[in-house]
Amino acid sequence: MTTRLTVAQALVRFLAAQYTERDGVRQRLIGATWGIFGHGNVAGLGQALVEYGDVMPYHQGRNEQSMVHAAVGYARQSNRLSTHAVTTSIGPGATNLVTGAALATINHLPVLLLPGDIFATRPADPVLQQLELPYAGDLSVNDCLRPVSKYFDRVTRPEALIPAALNAMRVLTDPVETGAVTLALPQDVQAEAYDWPEEFFAERTWVVRRPGADPTELAEAVTAVRAARRPLVVAGGGVHHSRAEEALAEFAEATGIPVASTQAGKGSLTYDHPQDVGGIGHTGTATADELARTADLVIGVGTRYTDFTTASNTLFQQPGVRFLNLNIAPYDGHKMAGMPLVADARSGLAELTEALLMHAHRVTDAYRAEYTEDKERWEQRVDAAYEADEPDVRPTQPQVLGALDAIVDETDVIINAAGSLPGDLHKLWRTRSRDQYHLEYGYSCMGYEIPAAIGVKMAAPDRPVWALVGDGTYLMMPTEIVTAVQEGVAVKMLLVQNHGYASIGGLSESVGGERFGTAYRFQAADGTYTGAPLPVDLAANAASLGMRVLRAKTVRELREALAEARAADTPTCVYVETETADTVSGAPPAQAWWDVPVAETATRPSAVKARDEYDRHVSTRRRPL
Repeated sequence: MTTRLTVAQALVRFLAAQYTERDGVRQRLIGATWGIFGHGNVAGLGQALVEYGDVMPYHQGRNEQSMVHAAVGYARQSNRLSTHAVTTSIGPGATNLVTGAALATINHLPVLLLPGDIFATRPADPVLQQLELPYAGDLSVNDCLRPVSKYFDRVTRPEALIPAALNAMRVLTDPVETGAVTLALPQDVQAEAYDWPEEFFAERTWVVRRPGADPTELAEAVTAVRAARRPLVVAGGGVHHSRAEEALAEFAEATGIPVASTQAGKGSLTYDHPQDVGGIGHTGTATADELARTADLVIGVGTRYTDFTTASNTLFQQPGVRFLNLNIAPYDGHKMAGMPLVADARSGLAELTEALLMHAHRVTDAYRAEYTEDKERWEQRVDAAYEADEPDVRPTQPQVLGALDAIVDETDVIINAAGSLPGDLHKLWRTRSRDQYHLEYGYSCMGYEIPAAIGVKMAAPDRPVWALVGDGTYLMMPTEIVTAVQEGVAVKMLLVQNHGYASIGGLSESVGGERFGTAYRFQAADGTYTGAPLPVDLAANAASLGMRVLRAKTVRELREALAEARAADTPTCVYVETETADTVSGAPPAQAWWDVPVAETATRPSAVKARDEYDRHVSTRRRPL
C-alpha cells in the first residue's frame, strides 16, 4: 500500500516514527522540530508541521544558530538518545546553521538540520538568495555545511528521501559517528507529492550499541595498569554519553586510581568522591595537574585529548609515560600514541575492573595518601576563593560561584561555554551529580548558554537549569530569551557583567597583546579601549525581552536574588557586576601551560617578555611516540 504525501509531509511523519533503544529503554529519536520560516521552507516543511502537529511538536526560534544550540542542549541532557530537528529557509537562514553544526559535530552530539535549498528543477534560476557559481550549477550555500556535518545529502527527487532519511538516522544514532546531520531540501521538492510505501512510516527502533573490548586489547590494558605505579584516569565526555559514571566509580574504588576530568567529563565522579581530583589541564586543579606531571600511565576514558586537556603536550612529563585510551571511537583510541581499548566506556570499564579484581590490583597506600592530602589542600583554596568576609561589597567572580554553590543541590544543572567562567568553574565548581555540570568546551561557542538552557530544560522540565553568562557572551545571542518567555520555559540566567572579554583579555596580556580590543570601554586618546565602561544596561535589555530581572549589587543581595530565582517558575535573570581580581582575591591561577604562539619579533616590551616566557615553555614540549 502507498500513501500520497508531499516530501515534507512524508519526512515529518517518518521522523515522528523513529525511536532509539539502549539498555532496554526506548524513546523518541526526534522529540520536536525547531523552525524559522522563509520562502525556502514555509510552503514545504512549514505546511507539513501544521499538517502533522499532533505527532511532531514545533518550537519557534529567533535565530537559526541558537535553534541548533537548543537542540544540542536537549540532546546532551538526553544522553544523545533523543534530539531535535531544525528547519530554516535557504540563504542566510541556512548558513546561520553552520556554527551550530560545527559545535554539534565537534562535541559528538546529534542534531538534524533541514535547510531549504534552491529549486531542483530550475524553473527560476537564479532564485532569491541563490549563490551563483559560474563553474558549478549544482552547488548552493548549503554546501558550506558539508565539512561540519557527519552526514550530508541533498534530496533532489522525492524517492531519494527514503535512503537519505534512513542514512541520517543511522548516523544520528551511531555513538562513534554522531554529530550534525544535514538533509538539504530544495523548496520545489519539499512541496512535490509522491506515492510513499506505508513501510516508510512504520515505527523503527535504532539500537544504540555497547560494544565490549577486544580480548587482546583488554589483556594489554590489564598488563599496563598492573605495571603502573602512578596511574591517573582522565575522564572525558564519553563517560557521560555512555552513562558510565557508576562503572568509573567502581573502577576507581577497586583500584584506588585517582580520576581527573576534562571540561566535558567533569562530574564523572562527584566532587566529594575519594578518587576525584578535579579538572585537568590549563583550567585544572593543582592536584590533578601535579598528578599528571608525574603519572607513568594515563588512562583516558572517553576523551579526545584536546590541548586544554593535554596542555599542548607539556603536562605529562614523566619519562616513559604511556597512554591507555578506552574509547568507542578508534580514531580517539589511538591518540597520544596510546594503547587503544576500543569499547563503549561502560562496557570497557566493567571488563577492566573485573580483570583487575582477579589480580586484587590496587595502587599503593602512599600514592592514595598523597593525592588525598593534595585534594584537601585544594579544597581549602576553593573555600578561600568562594569566601566573602564582607557581604555588603561587590563580589568577585569566584564569590559569585560560591554564592550559587551555596543554594544549589544535585538536581540543578549549570550551563556555560565561553569566557572566563569555564576556567573558574573547572577549577572551583563542586559537582554534585553526573549531569549538573554542562560545559560546552569542545567549540567554546559564545552564545550557546541561553538556548542550550532552554533545550536542557525541555529535556529535564522538573530540574532548575542555570545559564551562566558573561556580558560578552550575552551580547552575542540573547534572542532566545523571547522563546523561553513565549513557551514558559523557566530557565534561570546568571548574568555577570565584567565589561568585556575577561578571559581573552587575560590571555592577551600573557602573550604580549596588552589586552588590546578585549574591553567593553570607550576609546582613549591613544586609540585603545581603555576609557570609561560603556553605559550599557544588560539587565534592562533582558527585561525588555520579557525576562524577570533581579539586580544584585553586593554579595548579600546576590545570595538573596539567587535563592529567589531558584524558586521562580518563570524565566528569571540575576544580574550582577563583579569586582576584578586585580583588587581582591580571585580564582587560583592556571596550573598548566597552554600553547598559544607569541610574536617572534616585536619592539614593545610586553611582547618581548612574553616571547621569552614562551620559548622557556616550548622547550618542555613532548610528542608522544
